[in-house]
Amino acid sequence: MHVQKKGIAILGSTGSIGTQALEVIESNPNYFDLQVLTAGSNVSLLIEQAKKYKPNTVVIANEEKYLELRNALEDFDIHVYAGSDALSQVVESKEVHVVLTALVGYAGLIPTIKAIESRKTIALANKETLVVAGELIKKLARKYQSNIYPVDSEHSAIFQCLMGEYKNPIEKIYLTASGGPFRGYSLEQLKTVTLKQALKHPNWSMGAKITIDSASMMNKGLEIIEAKWLFDLKEDQIDVIVHPQSIIHSIVQFEDGSMKAQMGLPDMKLPIQFALTYPDRLPSTFPRFNFLDYPQLNFEKPDVEVFTSLSLAREAMLMEGTAACSLNAANEIAVEAFLNEKISFLDILEVNEKVLKQINNQTSPSLTDYIDADKEARNFAKKLCGIN
Repeated sequence: MHVQKKGIAILGSTGSIGTQALEVIESNPNYFDLQVLTAGSNVSLLIEQAKKYKPNTVVIANEEKYLELRNALEDFDIHVYAGSDALSQVVESKEVHVVLTALVGYAGLIPTIKAIESRKTIALANKETLVVAGELIKKLARKYQSNIYPVDSEHSAIFQCLMGEYKNPIEKIYLTASGGPFRGYSLEQLKTVTLKQALKHPNWSMGAKITIDSASMMNKGLEIIEAKWLFDLKEDQIDVIVHPQSIIHSIVQFEDGSMKAQMGLPDMKLPIQFALTYPDRLPSTFPRFNFLDYPQLNFEKPDVEVFTSLSLAREAMLMEGTAACSLNAANEIAVEAFLNEKISFLDILEVNEKVLKQINNQTSPSLTDYIDADKEARNFAKKLCGIN
């Protein structure tokens, strides 16, 4: 059977999700046609990827790296561009059918909007897009008939559980969380944790930013907000449960009390592939889960007194407007400051709370309002972190 290849653009090909997506594409050469690779500043890996996978176009966001990229690829039939405008423009190509948004943080917002306006299918790994501007994104997706398929393992799990259930209302969803490296810690213990400890996730191999978010449980807080927009849920329909083994990726409970869970080993390649191939399930060589290897699966309530990120995220979600945008901006600055060892781990939580409480919340925001809120929150967070 002849299958028309899907043209793929990977925004953020040098990160954890992007590199795993390339493995998925390489394993399915008859299904995918790699069109675009983009990176922020990691020009050496982007050059390596471009030479190996030979996309139609590559973009480096950092314009200072443009000449190095162009010179390295001058013997290849590859278009080379640089800058944030180029990042947004490449998704408009008619050869691109699916845009995998794997950029980290707020940087994913504008390119995702451009891709939606170009009526592309979105494989969304950049949860911050919906956290920052969920109301606007959903409105644009409806207007331009752009489908958004989640890549986050938890939201992919919910999406898979809902297949065939479109007539059946959701009573509740349960987002599972590993608990990160500091599961069971007290506030007193968190005062002395180190960067090295925070970067050591027990189950998942991820980039530095998301690994720190997992340690503070802000990642789960952002996922609560993402779930609200993806699945049209109210705050009280979203629960979080700590599941240290990360085998059950999330659960949907329906109005009759029945529950569906999606299970598997903690491997991001499966949700990446499903988002790129939906509604098809392609054969894979991913490791298989064996129940006998996991005779016991454990579940706990998250400690919201210690991990206040969950409560902050819920508060921002209930506030609506630009509140979650401000919270996300504060968190990006605070995590960067922690990674550069300018603040302590608990300072991240303190900075986030102060920004959410003190930055003005703009209701019924436009794109300009989101951009302004992000800028204001970042400036305030930098001041709190002692960054010039």
